[in-house]
Amino acid sequence: MANLAKLDFVALDITGKNYLTGIVDTKIHLEARNLGETIKEENSASAQDWAKAMIFIRRHLNEGLKSEYLMVEDLLALWKALRSRYNHQKMQQYRKRGFIEYNQLISVLLVAEQNNELLIKNHRCRPIGYAPFLEMNAASLEVNATPSGGNNHK
Repeated sequence: MANLAKLDFVALDITGKNYLTGIVDTKIHLEARNLGETIKEENSASAQDWAKAMIFIRRHLNEGLKSEYLMVEDLLALWKALRSRYNHQKMQQYRKRGFIEYNQLISVLLVAEQNNELLIKNHRCRPIGYAPFLEMNAASLEVNATPSGGNNHK
């Protein structure tokens, strides 16, 4: 029963202080569950997928946010409302980093986007829960490569 209450990551705080990590974690976890399409415009997600994604997102909201957005029944509307509510947090964090020129900000954003895409691709190659690749060292390959199985007796 304790596992039912366990969150995959920290719930989005009502102050929005963990907004950036919360949004990225949510996107990655939705992708991991094949529910990434549910938060995109004009998606073809099934009602069942939509419900799973809605449950997942609501579960990772602070109690204050849950009660505030209790009546929002459309997943995409909830996602957009949260993004618009906390989007200024992103800009404040970029300002704190002290970008002087616009191209500096753009290059950082492009790198962040590439890193996010790489995380998604890596996850698609090996989803959560799969066993790690077995490691093999060169010494064991050399021993097994000798015709007598590593015994060089004459």
